[in-house]
Amino acid sequence: MKHLTSELTKLMNISSLKGVKTCIIPASDIIVSNWVRFKCRFGCKGYAKHFGCPPYAPSPEETRAMVKEYEIGLLLRFDGVPGHPSFGPDDIPEDFHHFYRDLIIWVNSTVHLIEKTAFYDGFYKAFGFGGYPCIFCEECVAEESEGIVDESLRRKCRYMDMVRPSMEASGMDVFATAKNVGWELSTIPCKDLEYGKVIHGDIVSIGLVLLE
Repeated sequence: MKHLTSELTKLMNISSLKGVKTCIIPASDIIVSNWVRFKCRFGCKGYAKHFGCPPYAPSPEETRAMVKEYEIGLLLRFDGVPGHPSFGPDDIPEDFHHFYRDLIIWVNSTVHLIEKTAFYDGFYKAFGFGGYPCIFCEECVAEESEGIVDESLRRKCRYMDMVRPSMEASGMDVFATAKNVGWELSTIPCKDLEYGKVIHGDIVSIGLVLLE
């Protein structure tokens, strides 16, 4: 227990240096729901185009079973969008994925760093879940490949060591999970209900690293 306490302190300090808030979460408070994947399959333009997204990401059934093998994790909170301290819907390009590039890199690289640090400190079960479609590459191999969606494409991933599934892609209810640690999240309205044209930049992003 002493080792775990000191490790959590270390990881929280590293996160703080990255501008990230953290909260210890019991694995039993991580909510996995079947409906979440439907949001990915229907309505998200990134579906099947990134290796951290469905159908490459674990199913809710797989995620639910995996989470049960853990006791504790670290929930990470990222406030705002780096490079865009304030913006409105008219500032966002039609291909808005790259507008949020620095945010996505911030989330996923921090999750990877926390997982990697914990692993090399002896927490060999450490595993992270990021957020959003992966953007380590300008265009994912999955998106470049035509034809059938095949799991074997993953072997061509250019950042295989860093890519992790996003929480939502794996069936985690991010809103309910965050609420369990006292973080109230809300959806951000979009101008004229247009996908991606968010009204304001007060975006909160969430990541997770399971420890043991």
